[in-house]
Amino acid sequence: MDEKQLQDDLKKRLTKKLAALFASYLFQPEDMENLLKWKPMVLMLGNYSSGKSTLINELVGQDIQRTGQAPTDDSFTVITEVSDQEGARSVPGATVINDEEMPFVGLKAYGERLIAHFEMKLIDNAPALSNLAIIDSPGMLDSVTEKNRDYDYEGVIGELAKLADLVVLMFDPHKAGTIKETYDAIRTVLPMSAMEDRIIFVMSRIDECDNPGDLVRSYGTLCWNLSQMTGRKDMPRIFLTFSPTLAREQEVHGLRIDERQELKEKILATPKLRLSHILQDVDRQINALQLTIEAMATFSAQGRRLARKGLSVALAVSLFLFFFLDIFVQRFAGFPETSFLASLLSGEVVARLLLLPVAGFMLPLFGLGLFLSQWQIPRLAKRHAAQPEGLMELDTPYRKGVWLKVRERVVELIRATRLRDLLFARHRRNLAKIDRFLTRDMQEYYGKIR
Repeated sequence: MDEKQLQDDLKKRLTKKLAALFASYLFQPEDMENLLKWKPMVLMLGNYSSGKSTLINELVGQDIQRTGQAPTDDSFTVITEVSDQEGARSVPGATVINDEEMPFVGLKAYGERLIAHFEMKLIDNAPALSNLAIIDSPGMLDSVTEKNRDYDYEGVIGELAKLADLVVLMFDPHKAGTIKETYDAIRTVLPMSAMEDRIIFVMSRIDECDNPGDLVRSYGTLCWNLSQMTGRKDMPRIFLTFSPTLAREQEVHGLRIDERQELKEKILATPKLRLSHILQDVDRQINALQLTIEAMATFSAQGRRLARKGLSVALAVSLFLFFFLDIFVQRFAGFPETSFLASLLSGEVVARLLLLPVAGFMLPLFGLGLFLSQWQIPRLAKRHAAQPEGLMELDTPYRKGVWLKVRERVVELIRATRLRDLLFARHRRNLAKIDRFLTRDMQEYYGKIR
């Protein structure tokens, strides 16, 4: 079974076994559906002079994107090989984002301004892109000194990073990680959207350093800035590259640096990462669902304990009233002519004598329902909505990270829970389904890609 067949099979199995669960716990179905659509993707990020377009043109083997040290493009551009008979062309953003067969439908939420700055380029004679798409992005800005955009740029790159199988973040020696949007992307956006193994760092245009000392200073500055942004002491690898067509010599400053070819090979090998990426993200979303259900199971269990305590008292009162309510009514109101208990002891039970006993039996239960639904359960929900962390143990960094993503969803579910939902919830059974899928189905797919 090839990668495409595995992907289709995984999609069918997810839809059959877990789609209903995702929907019932307020997970957006398109988050999973978009992940399984279309082809492998590489997202290119960096400031406007970092060499993104030059590298893309080199990968494609054609001058597709304009290059230059000044800003040349302010749009997100999806570049891939044409797959129909209509030939090379540019497809407007509105067409791309509204196409249900494409994974970009979620970008509609970012408004008309983004759509006007989004397009797709379908090109001929690009074998490298037959099963790959490259997303070129607008150069990152320094929001302190440059005009802000009219759409949520960080939100958009976060959505695209979720879809991408590889994120290439490029820098140049003159702005080695000092751009404000770069800082926000590395510090906040990318950690929430892409796994670390899907992000690679590149410092390009190193041939523009005047001497080895400038190169070392630029590299050191980038390492320092990355350590501040990522909060890590152990630095990821940084590819050092230059454009062979622009470099003054192949040996830059006496150093034989040939990492550009390795970088290109890594980018073009992205399709091999596709299924692994899908499984990682599916695993992550299923774990997020699992943590959500765990929290709701604990909340429901506490609510049911309150209900059981109240029910034991209510039943005792109900039984007492069932047998003795009509006796009190008879004493103070003069009817009925005989009580249900007396008729039962005499062996002559009359159906109409059950009216008051049944009413007496039901009254405490009805009161209990009102007390729980109007007082105890709302109070319990309010307490846990304010501090939902008390519903579970966040004993590992991974669980803490997942919790940050589902916390607000859990709060929303708690606030929406009614007494009937709480009493008849099937959270424990749903957790068993999740466990079976993780231990059987997911392990089966991981085994197939090893």
